[in-house]
Amino acid sequence: MRVLVIGSGAREHALLLALGRDPGVTALIAAPGNAGIAKIAEQHPVDVASGEAVVALAQKVAADLVVIGPEVPLVVGVADAVRAAGIACFGPSADAARIEGSKAFAKDVMAAAGVRTAHSEIVDSPANLDEALDRFGPHWVVKDDGLAAGKGVVVTTDRGAARDHAAELLETGHPVLLESYLDGPEVSLFCLVDGETVVPLLPAQDHKRVGDGDTGPNTGGMGAYTPLPWLPEETVTQIVDEVVVPVAAELVKRGSGFSGLLYAGLAIGKDGPAVVEFNCRFGDPETQAVLALLESPLGELLNATATGTLAEVAPLRWRDGAAVTVVLAAENYPGRPRTGDVISGADAKDVLHAGTGLREDGAVVSSGGRVLSVVGVGADLTSAREDAYAKLAEVRLAGGHFRRDIGLAAVEGRITI
Repeated sequence: MRVLVIGSGAREHALLLALGRDPGVTALIAAPGNAGIAKIAEQHPVDVASGEAVVALAQKVAADLVVIGPEVPLVVGVADAVRAAGIACFGPSADAARIEGSKAFAKDVMAAAGVRTAHSEIVDSPANLDEALDRFGPHWVVKDDGLAAGKGVVVTTDRGAARDHAAELLETGHPVLLESYLDGPEVSLFCLVDGETVVPLLPAQDHKRVGDGDTGPNTGGMGAYTPLPWLPEETVTQIVDEVVVPVAAELVKRGSGFSGLLYAGLAIGKDGPAVVEFNCRFGDPETQAVLALLESPLGELLNATATGTLAEVAPLRWRDGAAVTVVLAAENYPGRPRTGDVISGADAKDVLHAGTGLREDGAVVSSGGRVLSVVGVGADLTSAREDAYAKLAEVRLAGGHFRRDIGLAAVEGRITI
């Protein structure tokens, strides 16, 4: 297969690395890619949100399979355009991608499927905001109802901060979702979904806040690890059976069957798993860790999902041990990041590029907020952490910052259900 991967982040870099290990994949093409991806794949510029542009590129490079990484092209229907052109595509239709594109739609699907989630209310007018806020607390969870790249969420015990965030969203024309607070550690479970066929990958845990000890504002994700030593295997089975399978079936029932990667973000509280959010694509930075341990051929899995034959694939095979991803971010991220700084020491295969570009003189420079993901693997979580941070110590970026505690709470036995 000739595989075209759409996107430019560390998630896409990880997908391309894993696809490159599949003997059935004969060519890797990326669009638009980044400075690190350029070393392992042919690259082309493309408007990722244009179905017409992606189809034209897929035809030009004779792609047998198109894999769409980011959520925006999925929500606007790029996968539909690719499939309409007769090319296999890994990624849900615009209809099914509403599971991420509209939190109100996701809540409606979960209610119909009988899936546990937080109580919520949509606020679409500033006039109703204060009355709605009074019905929540002492923890307020305030979300942008649409896509926000993982950063449209504020979780706080400060009513004023909750109100300010909600008012800002409403002012920009975005409806606000208020939710009750879910207790318990969070889990990211990725599942390959082909209609009603569900194949789970390894569970992972993301670290959303910018600072050590889960301090500071939310980000797109500062690191992740897999597997989760504190999560019983039967809980993963429970999540698949009580959350993902019913939601997949409900989408089929509505004529919006899901084809691609369905990502369930959950809190594991005293009453069991409850859904925090659904995403319609591989998550970043969890993908970087999860795929580092995958031994099954990824191209075969993604193509089977795209062509409706996922039920026929062999059980997944995984490397023993653990994997840890640590994100190196640019100065001032998650605010407006400083860009254009030279990066050195980022040539190793386990250093996955995200916000990077090539200067005219050939130097690799920062071009975004999350600049690199460094992946460590080891026999257990402790050694995987050591591996990741040793690799990160070789990388230089002026003003760059990262969390030093990715996976540490799990290593120290501080996470319990």
